[in-house]
Formats: sequence, C-alpha cells, structure tokens
Amino acid sequence: MEKYLDRNIKDIIAEFPAAGTALQARGIACVSCGAGTCRLRDIVDMHDLAPEEETSLMRALALAIDPSGALRIPEPAPRARPAGGPRYSPPLRRLVDEHALIKRVLGALPSFLAGADLASPADAARAREVIRFIRSYADRLHHAKEEEILFGLFDPSLDVLKAMLAEHETGRAHVRAAAAALDAGDGPAAAVALSAYRELLLDHIKKEDEVLYPWMDRNLSMTQVGKLSESFNEADAKAPDGEIAACERIAEEFPAGYARAS
Repeated sequence: MEKYLDRNIKDIIAEFPAAGTALQARGIACVSCGAGTCRLRDIVDMHDLAPEEETSLMRALALAIDPSGALRIPEPAPRARPAGGPRYSPPLRRLVDEHALIKRVLGALPSFLAGADLASPADAARAREVIRFIRSYADRLHHAKEEEILFGLFDPSLDVLKAMLAEHETGRAHVRAAAAALDAGDGPAAAVALSAYRELLLDHIKKEDEVLYPWMDRNLSMTQVGKLSESFNEADAKAPDGEIAACERIAEEFPAGYARAS
C-alpha cells in the first residue's frame, strides 16, 4: 500500500473507482474536487483522521485497489488530536469568527429571496446591502487576509490552495452577475446569482473551518502565529473608516424574519 501513498489521488480514483466511493463514504470529497493533484498521503494528513478512522479508510482503499486483500495497511501516524473539534490559534479563530458573521447573512438569504421582488426599489436596495457586505467584508476584509497573508505562508503549488483561490474567483463572478442583474432590473437573475454564491460559499467555509484551517494550524510555528495576528491587525486597520462597523451592522440588521439556519 505504501507505493500508492505518493500517487495523485485523482489517478487512483480513475484507475480504481471504488476508492472514490470509499472516500465519499467518509465525507472526503476528492471525487468532486475541481483540482485534485493531492497525493493520497496528503489527503490523510489534511483531514487529520483519528487512528481508527485512518485504519478504516486505508483498509477500504486497499480493498478497492486489490480486492484480494494482499495489500499491507500502514500503521496510522501518531497525531495529537484535541477533543471536541478543532482548537484554532488566535489568528485562525479570527477567520472562523469572520465566517460566522458571513454565514449569518448567507443564512438569511433563502427566506429573503423567496419573498422578495428584486425589481422593486426597496428589495433591490436590500439586496445591494447584501452585495456591499459580501464585497467589503467577505472579500476585501476576509478573503484578502487569506490570499495576501495566510496562504503566503504555504507552498503556492498546493492543490488545496489553488482550489480555494479558484472558489474565491467563482464567488466574485456570482456577485458581479448579481450586481449587473440588479442594475438591469432583472430580479430573477439576481436571485439566481446570489443563491449560487450562497451555495458555493457555505461549502467553501465548511472546508476551511473543518479541514484547511486545522491543517494549517498544525503546520504553523509559534512565530508565524504571532506574525499572522499582527498582519491581520494591520490589514483591518487599512479598511476605510467605519466600513467594518457598517458591515457588522448589515449582518446584525438583516431582517430577523429572514433568518434561516445554514
């Protein structure tokens, strides 16, 4: 089994489709990943599997590759895993908290869009507030911290970073489409674009909170963690006066009647 650990996961899935099924059964979305150049050993490390979970996955993959059961399963690598889910360093916790505010707005979108007439001035104005929040808070404040600071601490050729950056660009395209549709008075098109953005970003946030950030934290030195906090403070200080507070106010005031669990 060792010789497969350094193979491209997409190549393994293409040659042994049952391997993709085994990964999907454990919530590991390599089959649908848009990039897919990770090695098999990277997948195991990135998802920080408990020893019993890693053994179960490796056994399933080994049987997918060789149903005879002849492949030897490697021993799980020792890892310290905190109880009760990820424990983030302060700068990574800051990004997770920003995610929580973003999810608050995204959680209100379905109910808002279901009852809104985006061709009307009042509902269009409310949708524009959402777009302002996305562009200012989710993108220029939050995504900029990732793209310009955090991701720079890691190898830019990493598949997972390429995938996250590609999703940022796709999200921006959805927001541009929503804004253009509002300008044209095309309410249905604006609603479709905003819904597509919501679906994309909720999945994106889940991958970051549950997989990417914990993996990054495990690979950051204490010095890097300290510098990250300083850099994040400097990034926020460059925001236009009152813009962060205005975005937080949008998130708080987006009508409570529209709230819906994400």
